[in-house]
Amino acid sequence: MTAATASRRRAYQRGARSESLAAWYLRLKGYRILARRFKSPGGEIDLIAARGSIVVFVEVKARDDQARALAAVTPRQRRRIEAAAASFISRNRRYQRHRQRFDIIVMGPGKKPLHLTQAWRPGRD
Repeated sequence: MTAATASRRRAYQRGARSESLAAWYLRLKGYRILARRFKSPGGEIDLIAARGSIVVFVEVKARDDQARALAAVTPRQRRRIEAAAASFISRNRRYQRHRQRFDIIVMGPGKKPLHLTQAWRPGRD
């Protein structure tokens, strides 16, 4: 295995572990996890959760600080997440009347998860 392959594997494992922890964190806050790593032709969403009449599309970032996590969610990535969210809603019509929100959860080593609600609004770069 090359060094680049090993690095990608570690990054993938760190991301998967962070997403699992973020899912548990949301459950503790009263959310129900609807999907993990939802893929559509337009993009991918790390976590989709619901609580009450709101569906939350969550991007999980494993970073040491909030500023780096926010900077890592680029306008292009936000558009891809929004496209995937539209695909999820069209496939799951029972959530069409629910409010939608786009959040980021920052996972840092040795830190409590940081849940940034309404991290962005669709269509605004």
